[in-house]
Amino acid sequence: MNKMKKFVTITALAGALSACAAGPDYHKPAKVNSIQTKAYEQSQAAYSWWGIYQDATLNQLITKALEENRTLSQAQANVTRALSVFKDAKNDYLPQASLDANYQASKNATVSATDDNIVSRGNQLGANASWVIDLNGKLRRASEAALAQAQEADYLWKEAQLEIISQVALTYGQYRGAELRLKVAEQNLENLQQSRKIVRAQFQSGVASELELARMDAQVFEVQSSIPQHRSDLQRAKATLASLVAMSSESLKLLDAKFPTLETPFAFANAQDYLKNIPSIAAKERALAAASANIGVATADLYPEVHIGGFLGFFTGTDYNLNSNTQSWSVVPSISWNVLNYGSTQAKIKASKATTLMALADFEQTVFNALNEMDYSIQSYNNSRQQELLMDKQVKANEKAVYIARQRYNAGTGDFLSLLDTERELLRARDQQAQVQVQTFSRTVNVYKAFGGGLTPQS
Repeated sequence: MNKMKKFVTITALAGALSACAAGPDYHKPAKVNSIQTKAYEQSQAAYSWWGIYQDATLNQLITKALEENRTLSQAQANVTRALSVFKDAKNDYLPQASLDANYQASKNATVSATDDNIVSRGNQLGANASWVIDLNGKLRRASEAALAQAQEADYLWKEAQLEIISQVALTYGQYRGAELRLKVAEQNLENLQQSRKIVRAQFQSGVASELELARMDAQVFEVQSSIPQHRSDLQRAKATLASLVAMSSESLKLLDAKFPTLETPFAFANAQDYLKNIPSIAAKERALAAASANIGVATADLYPEVHIGGFLGFFTGTDYNLNSNTQSWSVVPSISWNVLNYGSTQAKIKASKATTLMALADFEQTVFNALNEMDYSIQSYNNSRQQELLMDKQVKANEKAVYIARQRYNAGTGDFLSLLDTERELLRARDQQAQVQVQTFSRTVNVYKAFGGGLTPQS
């Protein structure tokens, strides 16, 4: 019993000595230049912002992508892997034990003339234990690094989710945009074909010239030739959507719906207030924390490592008698110090410090990029909204011009070229209007992506 108390005392003392940790203690950067950085805080709208469009198809696509997308599956598996690595590193603090049983037979040669060729046989049964005393703090820093890497993986998973949501929304906008442009082209074609019937009738009656009919035909064919491209864009967008939701293009059914629009502007304040919603920034900060902890892992090699090994069990002969007479135990403390590897250790420390500086620069650059991306996304959205409003006015003006030109042409006071030009301008304006609608939708999605889903429409 006294021997066991001595063993417990030794291990307790070793545990107390392991309270130290090599390397610098990590402190999260509070500022990047004058930019205030805060702890990550997931926006409440990060996984629901697309609901503002009230589009059931879009809702279903994003929900399915979050469940089935293989890129997200990889990111989620990476989180599980990183957490397992952390748990393994944390367990290194604890003694390692195993139950062992072995049989041994041996014969040792002697130089004695009376060598009886004795073969000794024995059995050993018991528990072996070993404990690395974290005297130099290496295990603690390794655990800190593993935890930071697990947290980084979790933030990268959140970033991947936002990326997939944005990709689905953008592609859905492209699909509805191609659908809208196809409808506009088909409507334009229908209008032109009606006009062509009138011109052809006038040509047959001698009122219109062959040149006027030929120019009308050219305009009809121009619109007709654009339709296959719109259909191709529609098919490509559908195929991309199918990939994002892990389905085949044939099995993905998309119901008819209006093009998604957002009439309410954003409620927007200072972009710096939304940096806390950006998972990529949080991931880079955790990578920095891991790099800092790895300095301690490398620095710990400058100091000795202490190990304690032990055995508790039985050592018997061939009779397998397990009793107090065959009980056996041992305690084997040891110390090792790689003093001859000093140069290599210093090189590793220097490399770890350089890696930390790289991680710090990466973190700071990510903050700058995120802030500038937020500013740019808002500006480009505002410009697109202004362009959309002006395009609405342009289409209405073109429609009025076509109406006047047609009235004059039918009354014989206007020439055919004026009518043809105004119709051509109207067709282009309608197609441009559809393109600008798609552009505005895409830039709206980019705003939500840039802000981590943190923005909300004004009431």
